[in-house]
Amino acid sequence: MLSLLLFLLPPFFLFTPTWALEFRYHNNHEIEQYLKQVSTSNPDITHLYSIGQSSKGQQLWVLALGVSPHQHTVGIPEFKYVGNMHGNEVLGRVLLLQLIDELVRSYRSNETWSLRLLNSTRIHILPTMNPDGFDVADKDCYNGQGRYNGNGIDLNRDFPDAFAGVQSQQVFEERREAEVQAVIGWLRTESFVLSANLHGGAVVASYPYDNSNGGSELVGGASIAPDNDVFVHLAKEYSNKHASMYQGNLCMDSRPFLEGITNGFQWYRLEGGMQDYNYVWGQCLEITLELSCCKYPPARELPALWNDNKKALLAYIQQVHLGVKGQVFDGSGVPVENAVVEVRGRRNICPFRTNQLGEYYRLLLPGNYTFTVTYPGHEVLTKTLSVPYGPDQYSALKHDFLLRRIARTTRRTVGSATQTDATPTCNYTLQQKAGGPMNRPTWSSLAIGLSMAAVLQSLID
Repeated sequence: MLSLLLFLLPPFFLFTPTWALEFRYHNNHEIEQYLKQVSTSNPDITHLYSIGQSSKGQQLWVLALGVSPHQHTVGIPEFKYVGNMHGNEVLGRVLLLQLIDELVRSYRSNETWSLRLLNSTRIHILPTMNPDGFDVADKDCYNGQGRYNGNGIDLNRDFPDAFAGVQSQQVFEERREAEVQAVIGWLRTESFVLSANLHGGAVVASYPYDNSNGGSELVGGASIAPDNDVFVHLAKEYSNKHASMYQGNLCMDSRPFLEGITNGFQWYRLEGGMQDYNYVWGQCLEITLELSCCKYPPARELPALWNDNKKALLAYIQQVHLGVKGQVFDGSGVPVENAVVEVRGRRNICPFRTNQLGEYYRLLLPGNYTFTVTYPGHEVLTKTLSVPYGPDQYSALKHDFLLRRIARTTRRTVGSATQTDATPTCNYTLQQKAGGPMNRPTWSSLAIGLSMAAVLQSLID
């Protein structure tokens, strides 16, 4: 009976240990098999799901890691890494697989840092956003085919752009590329707080904004976001933890970057980029990590490149615990969705709002900040908080806001100039239903593998 079960098990379900991961370029099928193997071998701390399909029908697989990997937990921030957005920029695929391996092995070895990180954070890893581009990519260091998706579109130019005019912002979602639609849907279904997307062709950490329309955000040739101080800190955190990025002059064909970081717009203007979309519409602070001078580094260099980035990749995840987090409750003590939570002096294009569980997360550097919380039918609440440095403790400052109802005669106060309403362009994302790409489908192969695993284990025991 045991031999029969082993024969029936699918090939990926042979309990290959995660430490068997090789330093090489795995094709899309091999990545899928590896992710399935990790997920089925570690169901208590990992969850594999797809956010949708590429333009040519390949699954966009994401592995979630944490002590509650299947769903969001109140107070646990959501973090993500995205690799291979440009199909011929391939190092991110390798680094993210190695990162998964490192997180799982260290957790199983009871290493303190891994236990604390996975106990306090839910980490989502998308190794390839552009599997179709990878399939046709050549190994040219600087140009080469494969950058675009299967329809010949640059995915990092296809997102709605806050600076591109209303017409561009309101393009129907179904006209966006499939991969872009998938990421937009992903941002709706998870309350992401911090993110980075991994590229190649330079060695620098780039932060928003990538675009500008010449308004007040344009300062000294840079397009400055309201949370610029936090973005600069995040970029420096990665650069300084990287083996050499902080030197700022590693690539012969690239300009020098002071401390290994740059404002995106100051480097070059980019319309329709993913990091600006995450920040403006997703309330998720994202930076772009350019991690190799060569877009397609020789395989022999991969172990060294992993060592260069390992410490930085882990340290950057920990930054999700900057600032303040908590819930907003109405006058009856019920958590409320879409309460506006603003920080004085930071006028975001789209105000930060609470999620379906009434949660808010604001990444802030240590200091004193005045918060203003508004919600219809309730008094505007103003509170000053002293914010410590949270990453060392794997937790942001926790503070809940309890609102007070107001009489009908004073209801207008809430709608006055003291409250920031979402503009029509902000409603682009907020009003969409989460009925796009399913982020937690049931995959028959995984279900069969898990059920057979239980039978097999019972026989072994």
